[in-house]
Amino acid sequence: MPELYLQKRLAADIAKVGINNVKIPPDNVSEVKEALTRADIARLIGDGKIIIEKGKEKTNAEVQERRKARRIKGEGRRHGSRKGRKTARFDEHEAWVTRIRKIRRYLKWLRDHGIIDSHLYRELYIKAKGGSFKSLSDVKSILIQMGKIKGE
Repeated sequence: MPELYLQKRLAADIAKVGINNVKIPPDNVSEVKEALTRADIARLIGDGKIIIEKGKEKTNAEVQERRKARRIKGEGRRHGSRKGRKTARFDEHEAWVTRIRKIRRYLKWLRDHGIIDSHLYRELYIKAKGGSFKSLSDVKSILIQMGKIKGE
């Protein structure tokens, strides 16, 4: 049986399915072989000489099972399945909120325990709000440089 790749490709494109879902019965091969335009292929699909099979759809149970595996076991969320930057999966704004809360909590703790005075607290608080610190360890390293806390 001839390949009929062009005809299958055109039929798949017209029907919006994959090439593997296009079937040509052996008794219609000669007629399909002569069809070279999209209009000819569309006519043959309409006449039933080219058969378009629908793909298998997922059942609701399969979808629920997959969701459960992702939620409980973390399947499909590890390094091999990830695409894009970290921020594509974890919102930059959420990252900022968690980072700034951690820094503010630490500054408050330092002020309440008398390690820094309220003036330095306010200065560092405003710097944190302005994005001067990348992380909590950045704040600690600056405080070590200032001599306010001891380094490890």
